[in-house]
Amino acid sequence: MQTPPASTAAPSSASATASATASASATASASPADSASPADSTAFRDLVPGIAGMTLVGSSVTVSRALVDAPLFATQAVRYAAAALLLFGLARAARVPVHRPRGREWLWLAGIAATGLVLFNVAVVRGVAHAEPAVIAVAVASVPVLLGVLGPLLEGRRPTRRVLLAAPVVVAGAVLVEGTGRTDAAGVAWAALALGCEAAFTLLAVPVLRRHGAWGVSVHAVWLGALMLAGLAVVFESPAGLSSLGRAQWAATGYLAVMVTAVAFLLWYRTVAAVGAGRAGLLTGIAPLAAAGAGVLTGSGVPGPAVWLGLLVVIVGLGAGLRPDRAPRSTPTLPA
Repeated sequence: MQTPPASTAAPSSASATASATASASATASASPADSASPADSTAFRDLVPGIAGMTLVGSSVTVSRALVDAPLFATQAVRYAAAALLLFGLARAARVPVHRPRGREWLWLAGIAATGLVLFNVAVVRGVAHAEPAVIAVAVASVPVLLGVLGPLLEGRRPTRRVLLAAPVVVAGAVLVEGTGRTDAAGVAWAALALGCEAAFTLLAVPVLRRHGAWGVSVHAVWLGALMLAGLAVVFESPAGLSSLGRAQWAATGYLAVMVTAVAFLLWYRTVAAVGAGRAGLLTGIAPLAAAGAGVLTGSGVPGPAVWLGLLVVIVGLGAGLRPDRAPRSTPTLPA
């Protein structure tokens, strides 16, 4: 679950305290089998974790700008290693069981790490060399459509008409917020890869959420991603480059590790488990809005009319796709 930055900064593919994260675990992982079986819930309480998670992801756009000159793989490896240690510690403190993967589960979890944590970062960094950042952002903003179609199929259900109609509306709003840009053929290819990786972060979790819950999926995906990135750092970078990081860069890495990885991952998978990948996918439209809001708070200026229009369009799409289902009317039984 990442959002490409508005520059060539290392992207970020979840006030975090142990108590806040543990509260997410009460419904996310204490009973993985129950929480990971999507019941098409539209209760607002089940959407709140996903909304909060996507807000954190959106905030990472501004934070990641501090890492423009940092070694990509080494910095991300440190980020995910720190997040893995934090998740392990919090799971132990909250007495949440983290099951060891078995059989094909290793493939699903490794796939999450390889696509959502590693390849996504590569696609964004390589993509902005061929395309303006907005092109990559718009591609990733299209993920609700993929999740709306493929998510229910992986869960053994048919895509709902409501989500299929709302997803393009959310995407259109996100495009208005992000804007557009120029690109070449290579940039289009990298943007498509970024979109696929962003969707895979959620879709590949569907088969393992039932047994592992939000905690287990987050823990295993993060430590696997840390190992992969560490290997890439050894091969393609000099680990000594980390010694050149300043306080602001270490602070940004820490924020990404705690808030945008440990916390946001738990919150996001909690919502995916509760409402299904299709409906949860609509919430990804919140990330660009959060990014725009974070930009305002950090002095980037007030958004223009297109951004405000995009905000309204996203809200309309979310309202249409996530509104509660009407309870079926009961047919009164006439006396004999």
